[in-house]
Amino acid sequence: MAKAAQTAIKPTRSEDYPEWYQQVIKAADLAENSPVRGCMVIKPWGYSLWENMQRALDDMFKATGHSNAYFPLLIPMSYLEKEAEHVEGFAKECAVVTHHRLEPDPNGGLRPAGKLEEPLIIRPTSETIIGATYAKWVQSYRDLPILINQWANVMRWEMRTRMFLRTAEFLWQEGHTVHATSQEAIEETERMVNVYADFAENWMAMPVIIGSKTPAERFPGAIETLSIEAMMQDRKALQAGTSHFLGQNFSKAQEIVFQAENGEREFAWTTSWGVSTRLVGALIMTHSDDDGFVLPPRLAPTQIVILPIYRDQSQRAEVIEYVESLRKELSEQTYAGSSVRIEIDDRDMRGGEKKWYHVKRGVPIRVEVGPKDIEKNAVFVGRRDQAKSFGISRSEFVTSIDKILTEMQQSLFDRALELREKNTVEITNEKDFRDFFTPKNEDQPEVHGGFANCFFSSEEQLDSLLKELKVTIRCIPRDADEQTGTCFLTGEKTTQKAIFAKAY
Repeated sequence: MAKAAQTAIKPTRSEDYPEWYQQVIKAADLAENSPVRGCMVIKPWGYSLWENMQRALDDMFKATGHSNAYFPLLIPMSYLEKEAEHVEGFAKECAVVTHHRLEPDPNGGLRPAGKLEEPLIIRPTSETIIGATYAKWVQSYRDLPILINQWANVMRWEMRTRMFLRTAEFLWQEGHTVHATSQEAIEETERMVNVYADFAENWMAMPVIIGSKTPAERFPGAIETLSIEAMMQDRKALQAGTSHFLGQNFSKAQEIVFQAENGEREFAWTTSWGVSTRLVGALIMTHSDDDGFVLPPRLAPTQIVILPIYRDQSQRAEVIEYVESLRKELSEQTYAGSSVRIEIDDRDMRGGEKKWYHVKRGVPIRVEVGPKDIEKNAVFVGRRDQAKSFGISRSEFVTSIDKILTEMQQSLFDRALELREKNTVEITNEKDFRDFFTPKNEDQPEVHGGFANCFFSSEEQLDSLLKELKVTIRCIPRDADEQTGTCFLTGEKTTQKAIFAKAY
């Protein structure tokens, strides 16, 4: 029997996918659990990645005409009560502030005091507080559109948490816009889901499907929700971003009224859209392997790490001089419109230990330089997307760095797309549907079928089956051809066709 390959991460993906995910986060030093239940500490490497995501997205938002602002963390409970469907959707997740000070307890501790006249909700999302502000800002059609984004934290009191994917507190951006016509608001909703898809595919190297949510899966209070859906390596779906056409629902609740060009008073049309630190979890589950994190070069905080190798201090000066000049040459190169990001790791530790430190963190390119490489005016290169390393002349490596990083970015996308295509099927009957979403092998209980394209007649008719199998309708793909088919469950003729999957 062949000996199993040694891996840096235990258990492996095939052995225990959820635990593998947690171990990748730990090995890559991305985050850790905090003393506060359900919350996490995002560590410097993880936060640097989030900052790179922020920068890229923020540039994309500003290129589409949006500005940043900031709104309060605390929302009066009466604001949420004005939009019944919205508050119903978030009520069970709300954290509530009821007092404004602490006082000594007779038992020696502290207790809340100073009860508030009205409870305040720690924002689970900001439609209501921002809508109330917009109601003061909007008087005339000349005040529209309002195109604002907020970078913030939110809180949703989750019972079962998992770092980056679902935590009680998380970081995100939320865009909130106001328009004079429904058509303008619809165009905004579509524009922003396209921005998310562009970012997911061209920065994260994560292929996504754009589609509409069914009524039961829409954002509470929205007329339509568009989402981007991605397949993770365990074949589960991850909703990676959403954009909502809110119609006039929130305008009526918050009285966002303006005088139109014809002199009539009208309710405005609004949208909201957002992505969160869940995208870090998406990166882990899309690209990482049994040796740790794998980062797409465009988002990597460090794209190249140079590892000086020498036996003793007598060799150090020559190696460091060579390494520093190599870093200078590389820093003058560009990739994806920016200077290449380089780090030299000259810590006093064993070479193998140092190498695996950066492998587990997902640094795209490792460059080892020792006295023998200097003699040849060469470097020894390891690509994180490949299992092999290779020697290359210094000049060739420097001049080809843009090409190498571009190839790596594309290879990660292609690999993820191939996984999705191999695990997407057309299903036309209940038996095949059940078989597809039932694990075939008890030794791999974390394999979840994949994406099933199915015609369906109504959500209500599917409800009990989907709950039984723990499957959801992910979206109705936007680019699907208009077709007529047969509902896989009832046999009824229908034009509705959606992607079904187990999901995070």
